[in-house]
Amino acid sequence: MTEILTSIFFIFAVIDPIGTIPVYLEATKEFDLRYKKKIAIRASVMAFMILLFFIVIGQLILEGMSVSLDAFQISGGVILFLFALTMIFGDGKPDQEKNGITDYKHVTIFPIAIPSIASPGAIMAVVLLTDNHLYSIQEQLITTVLVLVVIGLTCLILLGANNLQKRIGNYGITVISKIMGLILAAYAVQSILSGISHYFSKI
Repeated sequence: MTEILTSIFFIFAVIDPIGTIPVYLEATKEFDLRYKKKIAIRASVMAFMILLFFIVIGQLILEGMSVSLDAFQISGGVILFLFALTMIFGDGKPDQEKNGITDYKHVTIFPIAIPSIASPGAIMAVVLLTDNHLYSIQEQLITTVLVLVVIGLTCLILLGANNLQKRIGNYGITVISKIMGLILAAYAVQSILSGISHYFSKI
C-alpha cells in the first residue's frame, strides 16, 4: 500500500496538474464553459494515450537501440532533474507553456495534452516505473492504473480550474509547482545514484 501511495504521489508530481491550470485557462479563454469542459476531458484522454504508448513500447524502442537499463536510468534521472530545475528556478512551467500558445483551435493537443500533462518528465517517469526487467506484468498494470487515476484527477482539477484559481491564485499555483519540482529533483538524484551503483556493481 505504501508503494502504491508513493507511486501515485510521484506520478502526480511529474504530471503536475496544479501547474497545468494556468496553461489550461489561457489556452481555453476563447471558448465557452461547455467547450472548455470538452477540451479538459479530451486533453486528459489524449495525454493518457500518449503515456500508455510509452508504457507499452517505450522500453522496446530503447532495447532495440541497445540502450542498457543503467544508462537509461541515469539519463532519465538527469532529464528528470533538469526538468525539476526548470520547475524550481525557471520562469515556471505555466508561463513557458502559455507563451507557446499560437493556435487556439488545436489547444487540446498542444499545449494542454502535451507538453503540459504528458510532459517529457512524465513520459520518462512512466517508462522507468514499468521497466520489464524490474517489474512483473501485474505491477506494470497497477502502475498503468495509477497513471490513469492521476490523469483522471488531473481532468477533475481542470474541470474545476476556474474556481480553484480564484481560491489559491497564481502565486499559490506557482508555489505548489515549485514544491513538486523539489520532490522530483530528489527522486531524480536517487535514480542517478541507483543507476551508477548498479552499473559499477556489475564490473
